[in-house]
Amino acid sequence: MVAFGKKLKERQIQEWQGYYINYKLMKKRVKYYAQQIELGTQDRRHVLKDFSRTLDNQIEKIVLFLLEQQGILASRIATLGEQIDAIQQGPEGPEFSKISELREAYRAVGQDLLRLLFFVEINAIGLRKILKKFDKRFRYRFTDYYVKTRSNHPYSQLQQVFRHVGVGAVVGALSRNLHELQDRPGSYLSLYDEPTLPLQDPVIDSIRAAVDRLTHSTNFLNFLGQHALIMQEELPAPADENVDDERYHFISLLLNLANTFLYMVNTYIIVPTADDYSMSLGAAPTVCGIVIGAMAVAQVFSSVYFSAWSNRSYFRPLVFSSIVLFLGNTMYALAYDLNSIWILLIGRLCCGFGSARAVNRRYISDCVPLKIRMQASAGFVSASALGMACGPALAGLLQIKFKIYKLSFNQDTLPGWVMAIAWLIYLLWLSFTFKEPSHDTEDNNIPHQSNTAENNELEKGLQQPLLISSEDKVDEDADQDNDDSEEAPEESRLAANSIGSAYRLLTPSVKVQLLIYFMLKYAMEILLSESSVVTSYYFHWTTSTVSIFLACLGLTVLPVNIIVGSYISNMFEDRQILLVSEIVVLIGILFSFHTIFPYSQPQYICSGLVMFVSAEVLEGVNLSLLSRVMSSRLSRGTYNGGLLSTEAGTIARVIADATITLAGYVGVSKLLNITLLPSLFICIASIIATCYTYNSLY
Repeated sequence: MVAFGKKLKERQIQEWQGYYINYKLMKKRVKYYAQQIELGTQDRRHVLKDFSRTLDNQIEKIVLFLLEQQGILASRIATLGEQIDAIQQGPEGPEFSKISELREAYRAVGQDLLRLLFFVEINAIGLRKILKKFDKRFRYRFTDYYVKTRSNHPYSQLQQVFRHVGVGAVVGALSRNLHELQDRPGSYLSLYDEPTLPLQDPVIDSIRAAVDRLTHSTNFLNFLGQHALIMQEELPAPADENVDDERYHFISLLLNLANTFLYMVNTYIIVPTADDYSMSLGAAPTVCGIVIGAMAVAQVFSSVYFSAWSNRSYFRPLVFSSIVLFLGNTMYALAYDLNSIWILLIGRLCCGFGSARAVNRRYISDCVPLKIRMQASAGFVSASALGMACGPALAGLLQIKFKIYKLSFNQDTLPGWVMAIAWLIYLLWLSFTFKEPSHDTEDNNIPHQSNTAENNELEKGLQQPLLISSEDKVDEDADQDNDDSEEAPEESRLAANSIGSAYRLLTPSVKVQLLIYFMLKYAMEILLSESSVVTSYYFHWTTSTVSIFLACLGLTVLPVNIIVGSYISNMFEDRQILLVSEIVVLIGILFSFHTIFPYSQPQYICSGLVMFVSAEVLEGVNLSLLSRVMSSRLSRGTYNGGLLSTEAGTIARVIADATITLAGYVGVSKLLNITLLPSLFICIASIIATCYTYNSLY
């Protein structure tokens, strides 16, 4: 098993070896400090000061070399500019062959700039890694101290490692000159006259991608894809570490996205009518909480077995999911004529047992090539958002009533019948067109997983749990105590094989992000699930009105993500957006309470919109940070990070729906305030926890 130190050596550019972070030296320093403190010969404050000075020296070495190389690149660009002027001023005009040579020369400069960006990127990753190692070894939040004191100091060069220095000017010069050298007869426009048409050149595209990785800059697809929590390799990897294109099948990907869409429609299509359906079967309207939440209860368990099943197959879990969902929706529809609330609940439980979102996410992660994985992840989230909007909208259209033989078709049963037919059609489509990708044998998988683990580990966040056992010490310091071989124990790199082992890998930062995810899912579920009961009590809304309201909420997801992903996330750090979004969610919750003033429709609509939109923004940023601070051992296997976040969100939905039902026994008049109180307290707790771990979200 290749450890991080050896991987760092393999990725180094040989002629620049002396300018990389001396990771081996830093590891030895950490080990030496630990031994001295155990013997009592070193004071902790002296260790912190000495280690800080060593880090500062390493960062300064990196930044000065970066500036030197940028100067060389700038000089080469200036020389090429002089050659362009000489050619254009020649008596015979510019020669095509010379222009072609200059174009290739500029691209060569671009390739060297790309190497320089990779140099900075690897050093930034090494710095994060050594900070994490120090924190774990000494049970001290050194990362918090170091980042807080250096990130905004005018003389600190820490930001220059993480954010790069002056690369934009070099990229701009390359882009402008390559644009000028393009063969564009009859055009008098410059690069600056066409800002919406960026230069299409492979070298420039690669540089932009590297800059985006280094600065954590993003665009709409990236931001949208973060909602899926599908791990992306952030370092350029050898070709043999990438997903084999032969495993990718477009129709199979489309089927997974269709499964995601239909499942979300299935989840929310009953929300506008669940209270009416419950009353028609002799139950209280607030029993709608149990009816809606039954699907989430089953999903808590189905996520685990579907995640494990996807290790061996993708086709069979999807077939099983479709059959179970067909049966569940049929039972849901038949409950009306059978006059049984239990058949209704069992039908919803069956629907939850058919949740194959873990398979959908896993297929994208394992079978979609890296170059289009972000687009596929964005498609996964878009399908979810579209299904969330279409579900209530479809329920609003099913306001008809008729009978065929002894079967009743009305606003309560039609959602079940429509979804049963939809899943039957999907099952037929799946059976004829899905292509099962080849599954590597276990032996072949081990090296691939190790490489993936290392690449994912390089970009994980800074904070890890404090060392409390020898087992943890082996895990963290495996490569630390083997400086010569750089070999790590096999078990220290294996994926978590149980919920318990996965939980032990959760650092304070990861726990806080999962708490935030729990909070936002709880708040959203309260808003959506009780909407029909609350609006019927306060405003006498009809099913159609509730459907329109919920559909409008769902339709805000994509526009909001466009704004945040394309603009806001490029202006602020993720952790800043995270904290502000939590505060806005809190404001939305506070304004949702029914106080001494009469409760009005504008208050409900505006507060609900603020809460929902801010929660959607929060979800994307939260999952982005979660993927960064999560252990590499949680990036694969059955008990992976995606499963943990899914379980956190699903449990939140279950508790929220149960809260609605229990609060109904107190009375519908008090339902709104009682269900909002837990949201308020959890939101405040998440804000406090975020402030506590703020500096580790770097």
